[in-house]
Amino acid sequence: MPTRRQLLEKWWLLPVGATVGVFGYMGYYASRVTFGKAKPGAPDYLAGPAVRVAALSELGSVWAQREFIYGKRPCILLRLPTATSGSLQVGNRHYAAFSRICTHLGCTVNLVKDPEVLAFSFSYRPPDGEPKLGCPCHFSVFDPLRSGEAVFGKARAPLPRVRLEVRGAALWASGIEAAPVLGT
Repeated sequence: MPTRRQLLEKWWLLPVGATVGVFGYMGYYASRVTFGKAKPGAPDYLAGPAVRVAALSELGSVWAQREFIYGKRPCILLRLPTATSGSLQVGNRHYAAFSRICTHLGCTVNLVKDPEVLAFSFSYRPPDGEPKLGCPCHFSVFDPLRSGEAVFGKARAPLPRVRLEVRGAALWASGIEAAPVLGT
C-alpha cells in the first residue's frame, strides 16, 4: 500500500490528466464540427399533401423569399440566382424551399442577405458574398446555393428540402425530406 507521501508526489497527475482529456475532447469536437458535415445528396422527398406556397409573381427578384408551413414545419421558399440540386426551374428562374428548423438543436433559421451581418453576428464571411440561412441560437450557417448544406457552425446536417411544383401561376409544396435527428 502506497504511503501518503507517495500519493502526494503523484497528485500532479490528476490535473495534468484532466487537462489532456479536456483538450483531447475539444480537438475531437472541433474536427467533428469542421470536417464532419454531411453533404446533401439527391433529393429524397417524403410525399405529402400539396400546399399552395406563393404566386410566381410574388417572387419578382432574386433572393425574394416567402415563409410557409408544410407538414407542421416552418419552411422558406427562395428565388435563387442559379439551379441547385432539388431546385425547380420555371423559365429562366430558379426556386428552392427548405425547412427552417436548424438541424443542430431545432431553432428557426432566417435568410441573412447582408454578408457583413454574417461576418459580425455569425463570425462567417461567405466566400461568394451571397445570402445564407443563419440560425440565431448557435450561429450555424446554411448555404441555399449548395442545397441547404451546413457550411459553418455546430449544425452538421443540411436543411431538409421541400419539393416544389408549378400549378398554373403558383408554386406548390408537395413533399419534404425527412428531418435528421437533432444534435447529431
